[in-house]
Amino acid sequence: MHYLGIDVGSITTKLAVLNEDEELAGSVYLPTGGTPARAVCDGLRQIRAGLPSSVEIKSAAVTGSARHLAAAIIGADLVKNEITCQAVAAIHFVPEVQTVIEIGGQDSKIILIRDGMVTDFGMNTVCAAGTGSFLDHQAARLHMSIEEFSRRALKGTDKVKISGRCTVFAESDMVHKQQSGSGLDDIIAGLCRALVRNYLSDVGSGKEVKPPVCFHGGVAFNGGIVQALKKELKMDIIVPEHPEIMGAVGAALLARENAPEKHGKFKGFEISEKELKLASHGDLL
Repeated sequence: MHYLGIDVGSITTKLAVLNEDEELAGSVYLPTGGTPARAVCDGLRQIRAGLPSSVEIKSAAVTGSARHLAAAIIGADLVKNEITCQAVAAIHFVPEVQTVIEIGGQDSKIILIRDGMVTDFGMNTVCAAGTGSFLDHQAARLHMSIEEFSRRALKGTDKVKISGRCTVFAESDMVHKQQSGSGLDDIIAGLCRALVRNYLSDVGSGKEVKPPVCFHGGVAFNGGIVQALKKELKMDIIVPEHPEIMGAVGAALLARENAPEKHGKFKGFEISEKELKLASHGDLL
């Protein structure tokens, strides 16, 4: 038997399937594109294509901003918030974890865990300067991929300090530093430090960050941000093998933990082939 977890966010939708041994059997990461229902169906088709035809889903759980819509579409046995799912995944891979840093496309979180229990958490407010979309925008402005942006950040030094309190101030500060002759690698490294400082002063305000620290979210692939976190926190940062899908993995782990004795409510991968009709308030008709 297998277990399905789906994390439907505002920017990306993630799916993960675990086997009985809690090993990852398949995963999908795709843009939500403003249409979460379509993203869920596309994700189901994609993950089904990568799994053996014999795979049966015993139980399914959903999380993310559109979790209730996703639950109605697939027939979920469990609906959980992102904090719980991220924490469950972190504890699964690093049992002694005490802090989870999660930075996604448009939001970011910090989760404090003590003795295997969530004791506190924080989320970003209104500023995007501590999220992945800010990095994507700056990389595009510099006419480079986010991968090149990450590589060049690792080459930079700590010579350039960028204002990180606001995306507008950060961007104007970058332009000023470029015009002043600062090296681009140093500017990019400074930008990564600025994002991390903004994250810690906003999302992490008043939170005691203790190691081990796990870093989740698509931004965890950015080596420049990982390096900046290490320098700002003065501690090691653990990045799991699949940081971008940890919410979905946590959901799948909870689906397994809470699975009914027989088959759950999951409607099957075939639901992705049916035409979905939504009411204006988002419910399925």
